[in-house]
Amino acid sequence: MACDGCTTSSKLDFDFSMAFQPIYDAVADRVWGYEALVRGLSGESAFEVLSKVSPEQKYRFDQDCRVKAIELAARLFPPDENLKLSINFMPNAVYEPAACLRATLLAAARCSFPTSSIMFEFTENEEVSDTAHLTNIITEYRRHGFTTAIDDFGAGHAGLGLLVDFQPDLIKIDMKLIRGIDTSPARQAVVAGILGIAKKLNITVLAEGSRLRRSSWF
Repeated sequence: MACDGCTTSSKLDFDFSMAFQPIYDAVADRVWGYEALVRGLSGESAFEVLSKVSPEQKYRFDQDCRVKAIELAARLFPPDENLKLSINFMPNAVYEPAACLRATLLAAARCSFPTSSIMFEFTENEEVSDTAHLTNIITEYRRHGFTTAIDDFGAGHAGLGLLVDFQPDLIKIDMKLIRGIDTSPARQAVVAGILGIAKKLNITVLAEGSRLRRSSWF
C-alpha cells in the first residue's frame, strides 16, 4: 500500500531536533506526558525550522517529525513512568492514513515504544476542508491504539465546528482562553462551557499556557 506523498514528496535538505514540554496532571500531582516540539539543532525556534519546509517537503517533514520524536522519547523517557508522547501533525499531509502510518509504526517497533503511549494532536495551523478524510485518519489511528487530540482548541481553525464533525479523545484549550482566567468572567464562562460539552461527549480536557509553559489537566 502506498500514497502520492510517499512517491512525490521531496527529502529534507536540513536536520532538526525536538524539545519536550511536560503535560502535568494536577490531580495526580505528576507529569502525565510530554509534547514533542520541533527545534533546530542549535535551539532555533519552531518558526525558524518550519520556514525551511517547502510545500514539496510537507509530507516528508511530517513523517520525519514523528520518527524523530519517537526515537528521542524512547531514549529519554524513564521506562517505568508510563508517560505519553504527544506529537503534532498536519492532517493535510496525510494522504492515505494506513500507508502514512507505516514509518510511525516501524519506528515504534524498532524503539520498543508502545503505540498506546503515543498521542497525535491535530495542528491548528491548517484548515481541514475534508472532514470525512480527517474522520478516517482518527479511525485508523485509534485502530492502532493511538490517542487523538485537538490542539489549541478555541483558536484558529480548531473550534466547535471540528468538535461537531468528530470527537477526539482529548482537547487542549488554547492558552489565550486560559491565561488571566482567574480575573476574567468571560474566560471563566467560555471554559466552563467547553468543560460541559466535553463531559457530555466523554472527552478529556487539558489546559495550555501556565506560567511554567506546561499543559495541565482540568
